[in-house]
Amino acid sequence: MRLPITPVNTLLRDLRGQLRQNHPGGRLLVAVDALPSVATAAFADAFADVVAEDGTAVFRAGADGFLLPPRARPGHSREPAWFDEETFRRVLVDPFRGGVHTSATTGFQLAAWDPRRERPAEARWVTAPEDAVIVVDGPFLNTPALRGIWHFSVWLEVADSALAAREGRSMDAPYSRTELAYLREQPVQRASALVDVTDPQHPVQVFRDSC
Repeated sequence: MRLPITPVNTLLRDLRGQLRQNHPGGRLLVAVDALPSVATAAFADAFADVVAEDGTAVFRAGADGFLLPPRARPGHSREPAWFDEETFRRVLVDPFRGGVHTSATTGFQLAAWDPRRERPAEARWVTAPEDAVIVVDGPFLNTPALRGIWHFSVWLEVADSALAAREGRSMDAPYSRTELAYLREQPVQRASALVDVTDPQHPVQVFRDSC
């Protein structure tokens, strides 16, 4: 079903075209990455809907569905080390990728942790056809350990003024120490596409000179 023409859907169709230019089919993993203070879920939901317009099987997952238990999380605020990479690879990435070579009945899980109840999620195994896309959203998805997973990744950003308006931040120091550490790992440079979502209803793709 074709979605209505809106500024958001127009941008998302452009991104879909960029994804399909290099990956016209197969099983694809797409990341919607950002700093922890930037919302990613609604954008990822909308992108999944647009990718599915042509009948492609599209699934959604979030980094929040693969968190370590609270006792295993370092620090008091979100950081890359909260993500349970081993479980993410074992129950989602590896079976999703491997299913195309083994059987369409090979199952994978879209979540292993329930972030609302802070406990393991009920195991729900799903299957996919040979051509399928999983859109994963959340912060810190383009760390060096994870960036090789993605066929396509989108970096969402907001104006520095929005970051500076947060409690404890300022225009002189809009980023936290954890955010600066992540930015030094160059997630922006590694992303396939950059999108400014300062106004969520009118997102704008940003093009920067990589030199």
